[in-house]
Amino acid sequence: MKSIILNTDRRKYLERLLMIVLADAFTIAFSYFVAMWIRYDFSINRIPKNFIENLIAFVPCAVLLHFAVYYIFKLYHSIWRFASVSEVAHTMMAYSVLAVILPIFNMLVPFRVPRSVLLMAYIISMFFCVLIRFGYRILRYIKNDDRFVQDDVDIDNVLLVGAGQAARAILKEQQLSGKRDFVVKAMVDDSLLKQGRYLEGHKVEGTRKDIPELVKKYNINKIIFSIPTAKRKDKADILNICKETGCKVQTVPSIGQLVNEEVSIAKVRDVEITDLLGRDEIHINLDEIFEAIKGKVIMVTGGGGSIGSELCRQIAAAKPKQLIIFDIYENNAYAIEQELKRKYPNLDLVTLIGSVRNELRIESVIKEYHPDVIYHAAAHKHVPLMEVSPNEAVKNNVMGTYKTAKAAAENGVKRFLLISTDKAVNPTSLMGATKRICEMIIQMMSRKYPSTVFMAVRFGNVLGSNGSVIPLFKKQIAEGGPVTVTDANIIRYFMTIPEAVSLVLEASHYAKGGEIFVLDMGKPVKILDLAKNMIKLSGFTPDENGIPIKITGLRPGEKLYEELLMGEEGMQKTKNELIYIGHPIEMDDEEFMKNLMKLDNESKQECAEIKRIVKEVVPTYKLGI
Repeated sequence: MKSIILNTDRRKYLERLLMIVLADAFTIAFSYFVAMWIRYDFSINRIPKNFIENLIAFVPCAVLLHFAVYYIFKLYHSIWRFASVSEVAHTMMAYSVLAVILPIFNMLVPFRVPRSVLLMAYIISMFFCVLIRFGYRILRYIKNDDRFVQDDVDIDNVLLVGAGQAARAILKEQQLSGKRDFVVKAMVDDSLLKQGRYLEGHKVEGTRKDIPELVKKYNINKIIFSIPTAKRKDKADILNICKETGCKVQTVPSIGQLVNEEVSIAKVRDVEITDLLGRDEIHINLDEIFEAIKGKVIMVTGGGGSIGSELCRQIAAAKPKQLIIFDIYENNAYAIEQELKRKYPNLDLVTLIGSVRNELRIESVIKEYHPDVIYHAAAHKHVPLMEVSPNEAVKNNVMGTYKTAKAAAENGVKRFLLISTDKAVNPTSLMGATKRICEMIIQMMSRKYPSTVFMAVRFGNVLGSNGSVIPLFKKQIAEGGPVTVTDANIIRYFMTIPEAVSLVLEASHYAKGGEIFVLDMGKPVKILDLAKNMIKLSGFTPDENGIPIKITGLRPGEKLYEELLMGEEGMQKTKNELIYIGHPIEMDDEEFMKNLMKLDNESKQECAEIKRIVKEVVPTYKLGI
């Protein structure tokens, strides 16, 4: 089958090449006869007979000379549907050489032609050479030019924001590909130097302030933000204007995401809510942290989850000696394993299935692989689910953390980091209370096993993570609504997965023992506003005529707002001004261990009063709220 396809492609290539060669031969010969006709005042009868005889002998030689020069300068090697400045340069160089060769040849042969004929034929043949090679592009450009395209209900009318290289790449690709998914009707750019100027035939008609007016003027239904180098605040400000127009809003990736890759239509994506936050991401000296990871054996529990898998990605980039992915859910573990194998074929990667509840399993893994650092991301995180299965939360979150931390300390693990949550502060949910106990375990372990550096990282909601509100809203919008919000006044802190993982990595590198690292995540976001913005970015309106929003009421254990630090913890700055440390809280370790064992025993018995016992361990747990 493959050989048939290859033979078909080769046949098509040869057919096209033959057509170009025949067209060249005809136009070169035609150029000389037309030049002779022009030279003698457009009258064939006035041409001397000997000149006609000379021309008939000269033309075949001229054709062969042109062919030889064309071949040397690769005029038969290019893909002319993508012809650009490079191909023009090759054509000009070929004709520069012909400008020297043809007069010399004409002087050496007995069948000379007049010099004026030679000059005119040279110019005419150059014109035809360019026309043959660029004709395909010219026809395609005319066919795809927005000015020649009739309005179609299935084609989006697009406004491009930005008139730079990214916009140019999108316009050129559309012209070449012939795709008619959208038609660019207008373009804006904040640069005053670009106002009124043209890019690939499209006029820059204003700045960001003119977006609403242009949307109405050209009946725009899609806006593409095409400034990959834009600062996050500028991008957020412009996108906030765009989302109020009722258009679907898309964007090219940021310059950091593109790296050295070209901007293309394929890379245009829907605007994410993170694009609207306008807050600069946390900047961490990853080079120094990666250097500390390099050559180490790293283990990630819950390595298939949202945070765990991103940890694995960034750790893999640091070239560890070995990376161990440990997870109970095989599908997620397999997915990240395959991704890392494709991207890092030389990485020593071990993927193990197991539960942190299983003390013998976790201990045997640590003894066999001797990890230097463990990132403990394995946990049950869904607040409503844990409210109705509280014993499972205790078994997995509390005892899983204790068993893993204990096995780490007793088997020479140098650093152990717990992934915690802002829900651990003054918890109203069972899940939050169990994570608070996990933090207490870490602080107790830090005192009991000083040879292992224990620490925790606490952060808010992670945008796009499993169970977060963003994927839920996307699904609800795709289904036509309603979008469900538990309370009109509920607010949350948000951060991106890369930010969360960067914080985790920094904490693991700089911690001295027992710290709870906290990120200053800026202003909290109102979930109702989040829902409205996501609906608007999808090109709908947040009402009964578009996508309705339904207030469902707070779920069991859910707060109106989350806190990041408990009052008694205090705040201590770090080298990174956006990262703080909560001081270890005084606690009776012996009493705590008794309570821990009680929780263990009672949870195994499926105790109906397990929440009350948790309340005894975590006094700040607001049971029943």
